[in-house]
Amino acid sequence: MEATMEASESNEPMGQDFIQERIPHRPPFLWLDRILELDETTIRAEKLLPADLEVFQGHYPDYPIMPGVLLCEAVFQAGALLISETLRGEQKIKGVPVLTRILGAKFKREVGPGDTVEIQAGLKERLGPAWFMKGSVRIKGKMAVQVEFACALKEDEQGRVHGFSSP
Repeated sequence: MEATMEASESNEPMGQDFIQERIPHRPPFLWLDRILELDETTIRAEKLLPADLEVFQGHYPDYPIMPGVLLCEAVFQAGALLISETLRGEQKIKGVPVLTRILGAKFKREVGPGDTVEIQAGLKERLGPAWFMKGSVRIKGKMAVQVEFACALKEDEQGRVHGFSSP
């Protein structure tokens, strides 16, 4: 993670190119705009939720709020990027990070159109192919979502790697 650490030390956020080199998610289902901090066990990112985001048209149109499941997805994507970055430099990364378990989620605050959310994910434990993580979404410094989850690398039938690039 040497390049990542250098980028973090210069205080320059890591943007879409950095993110899309490390996880397979793409717009319109990519819920990370930029990475603010990244180290061996934690990641902090942010996402602007534009007022014209299509999901707001159908999720309580008269009182638009961001679906909690999509806020959780942002945390899961941050966790996938943390896994990807942790594995960079290993001989060959085989697989794509997939969600295997949601251990619990708490929704504490609504998130709406025009909000910028801060997304955090951290590694609690790694057991073989399983990565046990916890994460959160904050809005204006206040907790909106907390979730614990697990991920594993899933290899497709042809043994292809999706969304990861090795240095």
